[in-house]
Amino acid sequence: MIHITRRERFSAAHMLRNENWDEQKNLEVFGNCSNKNWHGHNFELFVTVKGEVNSNTGFVINLNDLSKILKHKVIDKLDHKNINLEVDFMKNIIASTENLAIAIWEEIEQDIKKSGGILHCIEVKETENNFVKYFGK
Repeated sequence: MIHITRRERFSAAHMLRNENWDEQKNLEVFGNCSNKNWHGHNFELFVTVKGEVNSNTGFVINLNDLSKILKHKVIDKLDHKNINLEVDFMKNIIASTENLAIAIWEEIEQDIKKSGGILHCIEVKETENNFVKYFGK
């Protein structure tokens, strides 16, 4: 079994907020990240695919295929967007980095399978100090 990782970058705005809570509760739990005027990050996304090397290609997955999947399914939808308002796969979900990683997994898992790989890990790096790794259910 071998693992291969592709890195992508995107810039996006979001706000952490639970619509069932009042302003004070949101501020207590999410702090400045609950600011109604949003805030943004320059995110890094790492997608790791695993599998056996195909003897005909030498690949686990063709990185050109992976790049196209990520661009179409993730980057085009997130880059320079408001995650809370504009990203279809994040509708009605608190826009935390944790939830973003899960949603990206769900968005691309089947396309990765069709391309011959097995999705192993989604890592979303929000800042140099804060990142999430998701390995699926």
